[in-house]
Amino acid sequence: MVPPPGCPAHGMTAGELNSHGPSGGQDTIGPTLHGLAAGGLRRLYGPEAENDPMGLYEKLRAEHGSVAPVLLHGDVPAWLVLGHSDNLHMTRTPSQFSRDSRRWRALHDGTAPPDHPLAPIFTWQPICVFADGAEHERLRGAVTDSIARIDHRGVRRYINRYSNRLVNEFCRDGRADLVSRFAEHLPMMVMAQILGMPEEYSERLVQAARDMIKGTATANESNAYVMATLTRLVKRRRIAPEEDFATWLTEHTAGLTDDEVSQHLRLVLIAAYETTANLIANVLRMVLTDPRFRAQLSGGHMTLPEAVEQTLWDEPPFTTIFGRWAVGDTELGGQRIKAGDALVVGIAAANVDPVVRPDLNASMQGNRAHLAFSGGPHECPGQDIGRAIADTGIDALLLRLPDIQLAVEEHELRYEGALMSRQLLELPVSFAPRPPQDVTGPPSASAAVPRPRWQVDSPRPDVVRPPAQAPVPSSAEDGTGAAGTPEATGVIPEQRPEQRVGSAPQRAWRAVTRWWRGH
Repeated sequence: MVPPPGCPAHGMTAGELNSHGPSGGQDTIGPTLHGLAAGGLRRLYGPEAENDPMGLYEKLRAEHGSVAPVLLHGDVPAWLVLGHSDNLHMTRTPSQFSRDSRRWRALHDGTAPPDHPLAPIFTWQPICVFADGAEHERLRGAVTDSIARIDHRGVRRYINRYSNRLVNEFCRDGRADLVSRFAEHLPMMVMAQILGMPEEYSERLVQAARDMIKGTATANESNAYVMATLTRLVKRRRIAPEEDFATWLTEHTAGLTDDEVSQHLRLVLIAAYETTANLIANVLRMVLTDPRFRAQLSGGHMTLPEAVEQTLWDEPPFTTIFGRWAVGDTELGGQRIKAGDALVVGIAAANVDPVVRPDLNASMQGNRAHLAFSGGPHECPGQDIGRAIADTGIDALLLRLPDIQLAVEEHELRYEGALMSRQLLELPVSFAPRPPQDVTGPPSASAAVPRPRWQVDSPRPDVVRPPAQAPVPSSAEDGTGAAGTPEATGVIPEQRPEQRVGSAPQRAWRAVTRWWRGH
């Protein structure tokens, strides 16, 4: 494919251009030329990739088609797969594109050393992510079987409880940053509960989880901290098993070793945490900044699960996933891929591939053909847990703070880019101050009940309404007397379903009821 005019590679022959791809070795390393390295290759790190990844993907698509040669940290060569169908073929054909990173030629020639910033991502470990065939089935089977044992309705009750606990920490202030005060903490609180280590939940664990996949100078240190935490958990569960994910892995018939259990716990924890934290932030940003998006939610024309799915198309939590490694010489997207070449799953680029999505403004409700959770035999097995944390958590937040508004202009929002994600750093909001709710009791053991006349009570952009006030039961209703009134305690009991009224169409409510009941 001929590069566009102005590209440093313009005028090179097809053979010369290909020789500077991932198999071109050290020829790709050199000074920056208008955002490109010597040889005309673009970097998947640095200012351009971090500030405007989608713009970079479209440049690569225009220059190379559906598969583009790129450079990773340290100018290590790789291929970025941009096309939707090409990504599906790659992820569904492990016989051609393996997940075993030991095949990577860059590991053998020293181009990607053991202390490389991306080492926590690509260093081979005895886990299903790096396995194919029978070994993959054995290891992944232990994970999927354990996930199947999770009580999803019980998890939703924990999500609701933790969401309200987080809101209690800032609801009196009238202002908050929903990234640092909500989105970053809720997934870790829930995952620590699921894995069986709620006592290990801490600010350090949250920050280590975010740091270790960014390719930073401290990524290896963060990885060591997370692994030490999980190793302690495995040792405890070997001695004292409980009804949690860690115990189910240790007792599975696949016979996982302590190291295999620890590594798979890390896999589940980090994948679920990072994905869900980004997803929550992205959905909230769209609710707060896109008038059509918010109006659809407010009017009952879109449910929160549908809003989550739309966001998975438009702003997936992971922009890319590294990596796949070519088993032998092959071809993909018109490019000659050589044995040992590294490939990157281009999730965000594939989701906007004009071949499958010519109109980016068209609604994608009900369409799960996106690649937000990758595809093929390595597709994320815990994606429904992430969806549940996002939609249930956002639901609880919006019910508590229905008048929530963005506190800055949209263009003032800041992001931090990395190879695998584009993270919203802050989401400042304002709302009417409210007293906290009582969330000290244990989650109810009873089955979840449908919520009559439920709606997301967010105002349309063109309607100005006074802040909604949470209903307060009288002392006669709760039996506490004057000393136990909300005015005296400063704590408002959690709203009962019948107190939540709205005017959403019946067809929307029926859909929500089916979702809430788990049908």
